[in-house]
Amino acid sequence: MRSRYICLTTEANGKRGSSVLKMEVREENTADAGQGHKWESLSHWELDQRLDRAVEEMIEADLVAQVQEQMTSVLMQASQQEDSEPPDEAEKATPQQSESRTAVQESASQRSHDTEAMEANPTVQYVTNFLQSSSASKNRLSGRARRSLSHTVLLSLTLLSKCITYRSVCSRFHLEKGNLYRIFSTFCDQVIAQKDRLIQWPTGQEALQHLLPFSSWLSRNEALEETGLPRVLGVLGDTRIPIRLPTGKPDRESDTPVAKRPKNQPHPDSWLNLELVCNDEGRFIYCHISKGSQKDRGRALAERIRQNPEMVPPGTCLIAGVGYPLTEQILTPFPPGQNPQENLYNRSVGNHLDRIHQAVADLKERFQKLRYLDMGNYDKAKAVVLAACVLHNVYLDMGDVTKGLVERSTPEDMEEVNKDAAGVKMRETVVNLLYSTLEAAPQ
Repeated sequence: MRSRYICLTTEANGKRGSSVLKMEVREENTADAGQGHKWESLSHWELDQRLDRAVEEMIEADLVAQVQEQMTSVLMQASQQEDSEPPDEAEKATPQQSESRTAVQESASQRSHDTEAMEANPTVQYVTNFLQSSSASKNRLSGRARRSLSHTVLLSLTLLSKCITYRSVCSRFHLEKGNLYRIFSTFCDQVIAQKDRLIQWPTGQEALQHLLPFSSWLSRNEALEETGLPRVLGVLGDTRIPIRLPTGKPDRESDTPVAKRPKNQPHPDSWLNLELVCNDEGRFIYCHISKGSQKDRGRALAERIRQNPEMVPPGTCLIAGVGYPLTEQILTPFPPGQNPQENLYNRSVGNHLDRIHQAVADLKERFQKLRYLDMGNYDKAKAVVLAACVLHNVYLDMGDVTKGLVERSTPEDMEEVNKDAAGVKMRETVVNLLYSTLEAAPQ
């Protein structure tokens, strides 16, 4: 049996040393199991990766050959002038020499500027030390540029914290786009490796230190805290991270048919759902990322709490918005308050929800790349978002204070879902306790 396969090779081309990409179709007799090798077809992803690397090697070879030719020409001219011209005239540089010296000086100046920026930027130094202290980052981060860890942190934070393109970062740091992709991707992986260390659900004494009174005015009177109202352990909320619509065939199980989706409604997979729980300091203690088409709002966390009830100790609760499951541990507001008691309860819950809204605004202000991720790959986009959430807590640890502008959007008309009997009873108890405490409070 004869099989055909495609072979990609690169070879030197002539005097300039540039590489040429060759695509050959070869035939091989595979009938003999003992002779020859079995060739398997490459996937589209593997083929794209090999093509990218081959093209990058061609570009690198061309650039190296051009620089070598220019340097050789400049050195030959300088040598000839030194032999033929008087000493005073030999000191005069030719235009080509001046341009070459200027380019070298500019490159050295840029490297010096980058080094000074790293030394003067406490955030870069803090993140670098943080990664160096972890066992997962002992090895050099990937990339043929062989950049130091501090350089890698600087370019990665630059790309993550600003709404700039890969092209502009490549120009500043003198990198190829493919190389920058690999460096940034590896940086995100190294940060994500510290997720369990940075994004932790509080337990024991740590949880008690961050409990908040259910209503803000109760904190002014310590005697009123013993009324039986639960204290708030954290606030649950979510946001959308826009991404480039993935290419390829749609997921038939999750995507709405094109014919049935209104034209003005965006494709559900053109964003990521980012679900977070923050404590009283705006620190993330829980993070869950899913596709836009996956509408399981809070269900994963509710199920986790149901299986591990010690996550929310007795006398405490989580606060979440309308649309989240109403359980004994997760309290949500009434869609519209029907009486003064419910309105008072909704105002108290709303004050807590402002905390998660501010934390999300701070996250997007620190890492403006999250305003739109020009990535069509779900896993890569998810890695960037998760790395930003981990770094958010790192920034808080170093004392960084960033206040983002909370987006005041029109509230959607949402109905309550997944109300269990224990959750309904718990909410009614809190409503009655809160209102009776108000009436009994001294004027």
